[in-house]
Amino acid sequence: MSGLSDGWGRRLPYRLGGGAVTALLFTAVFAPYLAPYSPHTVDLVNELSGPTSAHWLGTDENGADLLSLIIYGARVAAVVGLSTVGICAGVGITVGAISGYVGGVVDELVMRVIDVLMAFPGILLAILIIALTERPSVWAVIFALSVTGWAGYARLVRGQVLSLRERPYVVAARSMGAPAWWIIGRHLIPNVMAPVIVQATFGVAGAILAEAGLSFLGLGPDGVPSWGALLDQGSRFFLVNSQLALYPGLAIAITVMGINLLGDALRDRWDPRRSP
Repeated sequence: MSGLSDGWGRRLPYRLGGGAVTALLFTAVFAPYLAPYSPHTVDLVNELSGPTSAHWLGTDENGADLLSLIIYGARVAAVVGLSTVGICAGVGITVGAISGYVGGVVDELVMRVIDVLMAFPGILLAILIIALTERPSVWAVIFALSVTGWAGYARLVRGQVLSLRERPYVVAARSMGAPAWWIIGRHLIPNVMAPVIVQATFGVAGAILAEAGLSFLGLGPDGVPSWGALLDQGSRFFLVNSQLALYPGLAIAITVMGINLLGDALRDRWDPRRSP
């Protein structure tokens, strides 16, 4: 019985985290079919109303259905989170693998660039980039978050490659005349993907939080529903309609917590120091 309970306990983070990620992706993909109203519907007669049979979670300052806005906001969260991590991981893996394998001046130059980027607060640079954009779009936010986000992946991959490049199978491939790009793509990158996937999982949660923070400050994507923008509205009308802040905040908290649980579970599973 204890073995069953231990197994259930170990699988619980996977279940919760996987459920949160699945719910986010499902909601993002099928938002037009799940939302009862268009997110751009304006009904000034029912602005800032509480929950009713027509609007289960109430409405915002324009009379738009809050449930529909939260559902469509999942699209922004999913696109920003996955796209930002995809770009950062792609650039970071490439730069880190080349830097760690080639070494020398190339490695030194790359590491100094990474040190500068990691020393500078990424959110401040993102705010600067968005502030220079006339009408911030989803892709502008993704670009702003990716400018410094790749550095952490590059440092991680570079450290892994340094420990792998003298392994017998890499030395054998090099002695047989295999080109560097083939060794990196065939032997090194596949063997560093486990920690990269774990970091990418946390990166998705971080990107969703960063986008919500930018939207809360009024620097998020223009013209699309965002959980952070709803929180901004909720902070201004909290005494009139507290649901406007409560439900988007819960959506952010549940999503980020679920993704972090999945990341913790993956890290525990792939940690070589973890006892079986």
